Amino acid sequence: MSKKVLLLGGAGFIGFHILQKLAISGGYDLTIGDNFFRGKMDDQLRSLVNAHDVKVINADFTDPSAFDRLDSDYHQVYMLASVVGVEYTSKMPNELIRINTQLIMNTLEWLKQSACQKVLFTSTSECYAGAVEAFGYRVPTPEDVPLCIEDITHPRFTYAVTKMLGESGFMNYAKVYGFDCTIVRYHNVYGPRMGFKHVIPQVVKRFAGGEDPFRMFGHDQTRSFNFIDDAANGTIAAMETDTANNEIFHIGDMNAEITIEELLRYIGAIAGFSGTYVREGQHSGSVSRRCPDTSKAKAILGYEPETDWKTGVRKTVEWYLDYYRSGKDVYE
Repeated sequence: MSKKVLLLGGAGFIGFHILQKLAISGGYDLTIGDNFFRGKMDDQLRSLVNAHDVKVINADFTDPSAFDRLDSDYHQVYMLASVVGVEYTSKMPNELIRINTQLIMNTLEWLKQSACQKVLFTSTSECYAGAVEAFGYRVPTPEDVPLCIEDITHPRFTYAVTKMLGESGFMNYAKVYGFDCTIVRYHNVYGPRMGFKHVIPQVVKRFAGGEDPFRMFGHDQTRSFNFIDDAANGTIAAMETDTANNEIFHIGDMNAEITIEELLRYIGAIAGFSGTYVREGQHSGSVSRRCPDTSKAKAILGYEPETDWKTGVRKTVEWYLDYYRSGKDVYE
């Protein structure tokens, strides 16, 4: 019998790749729920939906009545829906808090009266940024790190606050209402089709726009980037592995910590940039270093990233360069 699976936020960047892998592998009865905040359904998603008979529910799930359109007996629920992106935290922090909080609480209230068996909530490394920055917690960082932000008034941390709420909410509702729950914390997931509110697409846009001298903000900061295929594989493994129930996993690449300057110069080389680089200070609220310890995910899920950062970044940069040259506006 096919597993009945719901992906809330299934039309988004990570959701699409999880949907694609589940559809191709077979054995799943798939439904996606999304409000298509990032734009209309593109050709890739439409082809996938049509080829694999995926049910699509176009609805605003900040409205509790939208959940009336869902079934109540899913075997698995991927809760991916949220507003994400540094640009959104600075331009609409109030809306980000409202939307993400309502999505979380509405989903939890629906789950407590449904017969869904297992839920996976997608969280973020942003939740523990303050523990590393303010208290020098070790890097690579394991899952038992205290969740902490540095400045509760800073809009940069509004996303992290909502994900902290989600982690606590889903774990505790699961205990009270008897469904299984797993949480994954993503670490700088990137790849083609990721939108334009993240580091790599924004950098490519600046190169494509001819910025010279090219400013390297936070040049000495480090990040560990995680290619989308690896992130999707890790997420599915967390859902499918019974021993992952009621656990939290860091999903990223602990062997790919690089400086922002190294990343920017590599992207510049791919883009054919021959101008001057200028080192600049870091953006407000941006942490100095981030890299996950993925030992737990490897031991329990068999998770091990397969795409090295240079290969993944090249694929991503080339996709965005082609996008800009095509004149498309689907993801704007």
